[in-house]
Amino acid sequence: MNDSSDANSETTPADTDRSVTSRDCAAAARKVRDFPQTAGVYLMKDIAGRVIYIGKAKNLRSRAASYFLKAAEVDRRTADLVREIRDIDYLEADSEVDALLLESRLIKDVQPRFNSLLKDDKTFPYLQITTHEDFPRIEFTRSPASKGVKLYGPFPSAGSLRGAIVVLQRIFKFRTCSLDIDKDDPQWRWFRPCLLASIGQCTAPCNLRITKEDYRKDIHRLKTFLEGGKKRLLEDMRTEMMSASQGLEYEKAARLRDEIKLLERLHERGDLEEHVQPEVFLVDPKKGLAGLEKVLGLSGPPRVIEGVDIAHLAGNETVASLVQFIDGLPFKPGYKRYRIKTVQGIDDFKSIHEVVLRRFSRLLREGASFPDVFLIDGGKGQLSAAMDALNSLGVEPPCILSIAKREEEIFLPGKSEPLRLSRDAYSLRLLEYVRDESHRFAQHYHHLLRGKRTLEDDTLGS
Repeated sequence: MNDSSDANSETTPADTDRSVTSRDCAAAARKVRDFPQTAGVYLMKDIAGRVIYIGKAKNLRSRAASYFLKAAEVDRRTADLVREIRDIDYLEADSEVDALLLESRLIKDVQPRFNSLLKDDKTFPYLQITTHEDFPRIEFTRSPASKGVKLYGPFPSAGSLRGAIVVLQRIFKFRTCSLDIDKDDPQWRWFRPCLLASIGQCTAPCNLRITKEDYRKDIHRLKTFLEGGKKRLLEDMRTEMMSASQGLEYEKAARLRDEIKLLERLHERGDLEEHVQPEVFLVDPKKGLAGLEKVLGLSGPPRVIEGVDIAHLAGNETVASLVQFIDGLPFKPGYKRYRIKTVQGIDDFKSIHEVVLRRFSRLLREGASFPDVFLIDGGKGQLSAAMDALNSLGVEPPCILSIAKREEEIFLPGKSEPLRLSRDAYSLRLLEYVRDESHRFAQHYHHLLRGKRTLEDDTLGS
């Protein structure tokens, strides 16, 4: 089951009064009446507080309420789910596109058992512009490069993005081929361009028919369009469409109409930072682990890496996340969330102290092995707080470090100066992956903390 589309009809709060819901899910049905009428994602929970289904909606109140009508109880697609609903929560989104991307991310991470789609590794695509070449090319990709490119997306509709690239190429005449063109190699003057040059959709840099400078001006115009400067172009296209229609050139007018729609949909995309797809930007785990062994002076490649981050809910309640990587890859069963218990107000240092104390106290009680590397999101202060917690337990700490995001400086115990690695180093990229995953896990899923079984509720102690 997957909520791929919203209900066409609007369901009002009063409609739920006429539904035939059982007493078991009546509380959830009443809760829906207070949902906002905005776009977002709703999360169905069972009696244990586990999230069992996640769906998106352009109108949260309307869509969620539809599950508590008689039709949903008897529909074979929803009947099994409805019988198990005991609670429901929601996350608001800025738009339908944001809701779709958030739904996909949550389903991949939480893996609710009633979501049969979106659990796989299929990702949303990007528009990629290469920046390291003499003549940059534009590509549709689900596997963007980690450097040397400018990315836009992710886009929720692969078909619309492919169509928009075709239209953009007709206007800006860029290349989409994979040729490695060198502007200083005269042999390219004898290269035979493809059909796109013949029909005027590419300026044929492969034949050096355009200078590097002029070609890059076209790419700059394309970037300006993609970054919001499209009003003038769309106005010109609408004028051309009206002129074609008045001149009885109906096929041309229809083509322009369709092209305008495709270009208008380019704004329907996610934000690179907010809607990150971790499975897209893969880090070579073997090279990352080998790099960490070398730069941290370890006796061998680290097998288990854990990372922690602190987040604040609505400026008052503080929570923390812990992510676990095994052999350089995320190990989702090892992820944990903590509600901070001993800290009043916002104090990241004391919160880090509590989380580290609770994590290692539990490992000691259970006789479990410590992680090979323990990573903290922050600087010297956060690292010092973590070391104080470990010292209070009287244990020999593992390799522990913190990473400060702005300059990506790595702080180690007993070292006055931070360790600075090359931005392209596999070791740094793996640490960034762990850090970013812990940050994402803490920030984006705090509404799931309401279910008792989604929290790591171990007690303080030795």
